[in-house]
Formats: sequence, C-alpha cells, structure tokens
Amino acid sequence: MSESTTGEIKLLRQPRVELYWILIALWVVVLAVLFAVHLGTGTMPKASPFSVVGLPVYWYGIIIVSGIALGAWIVSRLAWQRWREAFLTAVPAPLHSLPLTDFPSQAKLATQNIHTLGDLLLLWGSDPRSLSLTNEERSELTAFLAAHPAIEPAWLDDAPWRKWTPDFVWNGIIICLVLGLIGARLYHVMTPSPSMAALGIESPADYFRNPQLLFNLRNGGLGIYGGLAGGALGLLYFTWRKRLPLLPWADMAVVGVAIGQAFGRWGNFMNQELYGRPTTLPWAITIDPINRLPDFAAFDTFHPAFLYESLWNFLTFGLLLWLWRRREKVLAGEMTAVYLILYAIGRTLLEMVRLDSRVVTLGGVDLPLAWATLVSLLLALSMVVVIVVRRRSVRARAKVS
Repeated sequence: MSESTTGEIKLLRQPRVELYWILIALWVVVLAVLFAVHLGTGTMPKASPFSVVGLPVYWYGIIIVSGIALGAWIVSRLAWQRWREAFLTAVPAPLHSLPLTDFPSQAKLATQNIHTLGDLLLLWGSDPRSLSLTNEERSELTAFLAAHPAIEPAWLDDAPWRKWTPDFVWNGIIICLVLGLIGARLYHVMTPSPSMAALGIESPADYFRNPQLLFNLRNGGLGIYGGLAGGALGLLYFTWRKRLPLLPWADMAVVGVAIGQAFGRWGNFMNQELYGRPTTLPWAITIDPINRLPDFAAFDTFHPAFLYESLWNFLTFGLLLWLWRRREKVLAGEMTAVYLILYAIGRTLLEMVRLDSRVVTLGGVDLPLAWATLVSLLLALSMVVVIVVRRRSVRARAKVS
C-alpha cells in the first residue's frame, strides 16, 4: 500500500504487530510466575486484594472482566481487518487520497481529522452519525455525495464495509454478556453441583422453593454451556437488528471467547476452585483446607483442572486464529463449529479428573456420566455432522454448476 493512496487513510493503517499480542505475552509471563511461586511455596495471594466503598474486590472478578475485555478487543481487531479489506476492495485507490475540496461542512470535518474522500467514505459508509454533524449538515452532505460522479450509490445506502464496523463489537457485547450470564445461571440451576448441598441445594426444585437463591451468585453457580447458549442468542438478536451476517460474526466472536476462557480460568485458581482429583504430580496445586470438598479434606494437593482447561483454550485460540487467516478456504460458521468441537473434547477430557460435577440421573439412578460430558458429546457430534453435511452440499452444488 503506497503512502500516496490508501496509506493516507489513518484509520486503515495496519500495525506491524497487534498490541494485543504484547499484552497476551505479558499476561502469560505474570501468570506463569504466579503459578511457579505457588508450586514453590504452596501459598496463594488474598482472594480480595482491596475494597472499594467498603465492598471487597476479588481477583476472580478482575481476571474474568480482563479476559472478557481482551477477547472483545481481539474480536474488534478482526472486524477491523475485514472492515479494511472490504473498503479497499470496494473503493478504487485513486479516490482514497482525493482532497475534500468545496465539500459541505469541510471545515467541521477537518476538525475530526477527515481531510480526504477516503476518510469521509470510510466513516460515512460505516455510520454517518459518527461524523458529529447536525441533521441539516448531514442532509446537505448526503445530497452532495449522491451527486458526486465518482461515488457509487451503494457506498451511501449500504456500504459493503458497514457490516464489519469494529464498533459493533462494543455495541453488541452488553446484550451478549447479559444473556450469557442468564444462560449460565439457568444451566447451573438445572444441573447444580453436588457441593451446593451444603447450601441446601440438591436439585433444581430447591432453587425454586427458595427463589432468593436464584440470584445469589456470590455462592457460585454458572455453567459455561448455558453461557455460550445465552451469548449466542444475544449475538443472533444483535446481528438481526443491525442487519449483519450472523455466521461470520460468530466465527470472529469464538476467537475472543477462546482467549477469554483461557485467561478467565485463572480466576478459578485465585478462588481455589475448579481443581481436580488428589495427586502428587510436580504441578499439583495446594488447596487450603477451607476450600476443600468434604470428601477430600484429608488431601493437600490436587490436579490443576483450571490449568488444563486454560492451556486447552490457548491451543483452541491459536487454531482459530490460524483458520481465520485462511478464512477464504473455510465456510462461514465452520470456525464456530470447530470451537464447539474443541471445547467439547477438552471438557470431556477434563471431566475425567474434575470433582464436583453433576451426574446424569435416570429413574433415580445416578449414571457414571456427568451432564457436562453428555452435553459435550452431543454437541461435538452434532457439529461434526453439520460440517460434513455442509461440505457435501457445497461439493454437490459445485458439480452441478
């Protein structure tokens, strides 16, 4: 890209190294040091390092929120890449650096660092309201652009780069998080873990007999599969409302979900939860007596189940990014299917060492199968079927054509 053309559009200048890679590297180093210190000393930092307005702030929440923010940031950068590609493909290079001469509101646009037709078209096609113009100024500029001989009407009516506007990530994340939280809570309510018996919860009916417990998140109780389902529902609604392509956005979203999970699981480490069966392996973690399940009170060290899932999610994140860079060769939605398959496989393996999982009960008989394992197997199988069926359908249409 030459400096005389698209290089002058500042918003489209691609950095040599994405800043989030530096942040990921720093975060990994800090967590590795923290884990090494724990292995060496058997101690953990305080779960709540400080308070705000008298309320404790927990490392768990800090890490979870940070993981979500990092994931959203990465998704916004992936959207930015598609935004950039779509713009450069649609708008001829000679127009990118064309100065805004005799344009309405030219001086006002200049105060926003919009000096070329490329700058203007990029933001106008994404959302004209982002230009901070009055309704009268926007109407005048609309008429001027529509009459410009070098401008295609489609760039003004529904620009091909609009659907990849990075701001959609930050606009849509709230509804996805809210519905994800509701879904995660409902999944737990329907499959409460055995340790909840200490709080009087042995079945879903106990929650509904004590409705106030439905909202008591301080005692835990969130299921990842419910969270994924709720988040997917939020994404479905948001993309429908904004007229965005669902599957490509889902493919970008799962990249952020994977890295968010990879870091978020370290919140479980800080809370001394999500540990596995007792073990004396060199990387076993020490759990304080107060945080041990009653049946395992006599043991000191346990499998770091959180670490196994975190590492698996890091691998998933890497594979998804690799697929993203080769997205021309995969069908829309296949990255989402791959994520679900990989997470399901990882969760199935994790259940082999994990404690405190709700098992499937039929006719009052507990089966040697956790609900998470059953859901994982069904999900992985269904996604494999979806991929195979869609691939065969594409090959069949290719033969006909």
